[in-house]
Amino acid sequence: MEGRDALRAAVNTAGTGAAIKLAVPASVVFVCFLLVVGVFGGGVAAQANADSCGDRGQPGAELPGGPGSSGGTGQSPDGDLRKKQIENAKVIDSVAERGGMSGQATLIGLMTALQESTLLNIEYGDRDSLGLFQQRPSQGWGTREQILNPRHSSKMFFFGADSGSPRGLADIRGWEAMPLWKAAATVQRPAEEYETLYAGQEGSAREIAAQAGIDLLRPAVNGPALPDGGAPGPSGETAGPGDVDECYTGGGGTPGKPGEPFHDGAAGWPASVRNPRSTAAAIQWAENEAATGGRDWFALCLAFVARVYGWSYSGVPYAIDHYREMPPVMKHDKDRNPPPGALMYWDTGKRAGHVAIYLGDGKIASNDIARPGYIDVVPATDIETKWGATYLGWAPPYFPRGG
Repeated sequence: MEGRDALRAAVNTAGTGAAIKLAVPASVVFVCFLLVVGVFGGGVAAQANADSCGDRGQPGAELPGGPGSSGGTGQSPDGDLRKKQIENAKVIDSVAERGGMSGQATLIGLMTALQESTLLNIEYGDRDSLGLFQQRPSQGWGTREQILNPRHSSKMFFFGADSGSPRGLADIRGWEAMPLWKAAATVQRPAEEYETLYAGQEGSAREIAAQAGIDLLRPAVNGPALPDGGAPGPSGETAGPGDVDECYTGGGGTPGKPGEPFHDGAAGWPASVRNPRSTAAAIQWAENEAATGGRDWFALCLAFVARVYGWSYSGVPYAIDHYREMPPVMKHDKDRNPPPGALMYWDTGKRAGHVAIYLGDGKIASNDIARPGYIDVVPATDIETKWGATYLGWAPPYFPRGG
């Protein structure tokens, strides 16, 4: 995806590949011209052609008979193009929704895939680019087989690698407030002169979304696990629109040194803290999940602690926001003496932050820290020492928006 330019259509010009790569952009431009002057009608076939129009060799997907197409798991543009696009749109949306992201995120994903591959899971592209989003194995987006799995490629577009590189949409600070095309370009990183090309796909993306029954007005919510996993790394609920500030920056507590042990405190909960599950039952539930649970919690730390206390959802999109929105009297900034059952928060350097439940004796139940998607009981200091995160403080299990 990086460094695309107008010459990409002429890459690998030897043999028959040269004729294909040089002829297709011209044919695409011609089709676009016919659409503009109204030679084609407004039906589905015409719209399908419009979806593939790009500027000066964009998008990276050559159309019929592109190089490297081997008849494997990829799709070709022949046959019922719109049907294939709708199928892929539904996959993109399901990954976004199950990860707690909004309909706005889905729209950005559809615009991106239309520009990059005409919303087809193709087996070829510029250099080693592949799949719906033209992701490159050499740039850390996954293996060839993984990228050709639409669920994996969609997860990488939205959530990126757990190491933070490459970044996904949820890792982009303030993406919710960006123009749609800018959010797409920030993930894809094309040459600057091509960034606005994503904007030209918004109309087609909205039409395909309507045909696929996708709700582009869906708000961000706490969701269940992503459809496939990833490597251990900092996590939080990778969910929709919220404050564009990176993390909570308040203070007032007496900070301990990073890596120092945590000790059990004796503070009680305010009367306003009421949950379906008691503190003792919540701790037992978390320990049972660590012992017997499945890979259900990848990047869903806030959803996990809400479930621990008996809620189906927390009502807040990001872990960091859950701490930020706590009443001041409930925040214990930097205090390393949380009572068992408290919620502990960290700034991971990513938008979502991280939250875990304190079990006592210096231990927490946390997702992703030992095994991606699973809950494990680990020393609370692991979030600092293994992830390099900054401990913010603890708060009682207060879920005023939970349900």
